[in-house]
Amino acid sequence: MRATTLLKQMLNSPGIIVAPGAYDGISARLIERQGFKAAYMTGAGTAASVLGQPDIGLTTLTEMTTHAAHIASCVALPVIADADTGYGNALNVIRTVREYERAGVAAIHLEDQLSPKKCGHIAGKTVIPAREFAEKIRAASENRTDPDFVIIARTDARAVNGLDDAIERALLYRQAGADVIFVEAPQTEMEIEMVAEAFDAPLLFNWADSGKSPLLPVERLAGLGYRIIIYPVSTLFAATKAMMGVVDEIRRSGTTHAYQDRMMQFPDFNRFIGLPEVLEQEKQFASRPN
Repeated sequence: MRATTLLKQMLNSPGIIVAPGAYDGISARLIERQGFKAAYMTGAGTAASVLGQPDIGLTTLTEMTTHAAHIASCVALPVIADADTGYGNALNVIRTVREYERAGVAAIHLEDQLSPKKCGHIAGKTVIPAREFAEKIRAASENRTDPDFVIIARTDARAVNGLDDAIERALLYRQAGADVIFVEAPQTEMEIEMVAEAFDAPLLFNWADSGKSPLLPVERLAGLGYRIIIYPVSTLFAATKAMMGVVDEIRRSGTTHAYQDRMMQFPDFNRFIGLPEVLEQEKQFASRPN
């Protein structure tokens, strides 16, 4: 089954889709290994891991879709990908959708910020007119080649114009063809509830560690009607802190001895990354003597 169809079936079935953030192929493999049914390709994690830069709109369409293709090729589960502002106007969005489809992801979210965008939990954002973004969503919806490819409309208007405007915008985006609604950064539990009450549509909640939104239990969010939870930076933050520790240990002592019980061993890592399967393939296709 195609990843797009699988995600669409999950959206049409009971239960909530929990999608931890994958910022590279290894994190995607870890997510799949732990039994999750979807992964989220984080834009912030891509900017950080590929460019070593903050999430302020520096990544290009080519960089994002190349990274998305690498992540999607590592796993069989559906990948939901950040597509920022769509990298231009409605015509650019059409190409963006086609490139992400070719990359093999199951869904993208587009946001109504003015380019260059900023992380949804950083101050200083600007949003474009709602009807202009609605046309971008309509262009995305009407020009996907796979009808199961999921279009998620994200609004960042809460931080700019308040929650009422964010909800009004999101309702317009739903009418324009969005499959899932993503109101970014509600700031209280009541606001999270108000978003849920405003829509008869699948909703996405962004679990942004140390961000602006209260982090409610999964069961609570599911009870309110949210259908997808993404954890964009959890794996990235954890990995960065772990790497800081081991690098500091090398600087301090010149060894990694104190970290051995917190590191995968070489044989275990090779098994995890798929080396045995590759070596088996090598045997099957190695040249044979006449």
